[in-house]
Amino acid sequence: MRKLIVLFLFFTNVVLFGQTNINNNQSPKYAFQKGEWLQYRMSYSNFLNAGYATLKIKNSKKNNKAAFHILGDGKTSGLVGLFFKVKDNYQTYIYKESLKPYRFIRKINEGGYTKNKEILFNYNTNKALVKDFKHNTEKSFSIDNDIQDMLSALYYLRNQDLGSLEINEEIELKLFFDQETYKFKLRFLGKEVLKTKFGAINSLKFRPIVQSGRVFKEEESVTIWVSDDKNKVPLKIKATLAVGSLRADLDGFKGLAHPFNIIFNN
Repeated sequence: MRKLIVLFLFFTNVVLFGQTNINNNQSPKYAFQKGEWLQYRMSYSNFLNAGYATLKIKNSKKNNKAAFHILGDGKTSGLVGLFFKVKDNYQTYIYKESLKPYRFIRKINEGGYTKNKEILFNYNTNKALVKDFKHNTEKSFSIDNDIQDMLSALYYLRNQDLGSLEINEEIELKLFFDQETYKFKLRFLGKEVLKTKFGAINSLKFRPIVQSGRVFKEEESVTIWVSDDKNKVPLKIKATLAVGSLRADLDGFKGLAHPFNIIFNN
């Protein structure tokens, strides 16, 4: 059960979109802004309330460069929380100019399973310094210049133009997680009008190609919907697991940078 919160944060922020290029010669028009707050309700097997996850944005600065400080929190609740407590905290700091991360924090406690790590990204040397506070270790790893962490990936890719994607087109994302660089493939499935608690919303539908086995029931067992507007807000994630299924639905929002195009109220 401890994988529920981790899977939500992982798939929201890792396999949501494929990688495109940003033009640093132009002033970026962000899909998000300081003060944005998103909350997701997670359910297990479509009926059991498993917990909540939130994402929020603050302003920051690094070496006199403007930056965003993004915080992601997840915790179990209800019956799941009584038997298995999860409290996860993820943070990333990204430069506003390039939307690349320079610092990533991961503090988790999942039923007694804990991690406390910090990653510092250096693009001059193309190295990532991983600090493991639980084991009191530091180690440097080689990275690509266009790398993202599992939380910064969402905000970097939310800011990209997805209008040129064709149905069944596959795109890739490179991500540094723990001590390795991973490549993920993602397939664009098309557009869909998605019913939410706020009303019907035009959405873009994606399916990551994941590895089947211990966690996922099949290779293609995860589906993701995001709003088809300038915000590109994740609306829903549905995953078929080896045992049961996981679903995350947008439950609350505020501070969006652009109008949220709800077609009608439920």
